[in-house]
Amino acid sequence: MPVKNLNPRFAVLLLFIAAACILRILGEGKITPFSNITPIGAMALFGGAYFTSKWKSYIFPLLALFISDVIIQQVFYPAFSQGGLMYQGWAWTYLGFAAMVLAGQLIIKRVNMPNLVMASVAAAVAHWLITDFGVWLGGCTDPATGSPYTKDMAGLLKCYAMAVPYMKAMFFGNLAYGAILFGGFELTQKAITNYQLRFRKTGHECH
Repeated sequence: MPVKNLNPRFAVLLLFIAAACILRILGEGKITPFSNITPIGAMALFGGAYFTSKWKSYIFPLLALFISDVIIQQVFYPAFSQGGLMYQGWAWTYLGFAAMVLAGQLIIKRVNMPNLVMASVAAAVAHWLITDFGVWLGGCTDPATGSPYTKDMAGLLKCYAMAVPYMKAMFFGNLAYGAILFGGFELTQKAITNYQLRFRKTGHECH
C-alpha cells in the first residue's frame, strides 16, 4: 500500500501496537510476580477492540508479541530458549494471548472505563487459565518442592494457585496500560478528525 493511501487511523493503531511492544522490551530484565505488569495484555485488548478487520486484530498484536518475545529471549533469557528462538510452552502463551484479543472484541464494543475493567479481568483470567494449564501439562517444576507438578487435579490446582500473583499482576498491567493505550488513542483519533475537518473547511474556503 502506498504511503499516501495509508489510512491515518490504521497507521496510528500500528504505532500504538509498536509502542506497547517497545515498552514491554524495555521493562524486562528480571522474572518476579511483577513481571506480568506489562503492556501485552492491554495490547491484545487494544487490538481486539479497535481493528475493524478480525484477522488484523489478531495478526498485528501477535506479531508484536512474537518480535518482543524473540528479542527478550535472546537478550535477557537465552538459557530458557534452549538454542531456539522461543521458550518452552510458548504455544500456550500465544493461545492465552489470542483469548485476550477475543476479550477485547467481545467486551469493548464501546470504549469506557467499566468495559475496560471487565475486559481486563476477563483477559487476565483467560491468560491465567490457559497458560498455566500449559505449565502443568508440560511438566514444569513446582517451586515449593523442586519436583514437577503431579499429573492430577491436585497438581493442576496447585499450579494455578502458585500463579495467582502473576495473574493479579497481569490484571493491573491490563488496566494501567489499557488506560494509557485506549485513552491515548481516543485523544489522537479526535485530534486527527479535527485536523481533517479543518483541512476540508480550509480547502472549501479556498475554492
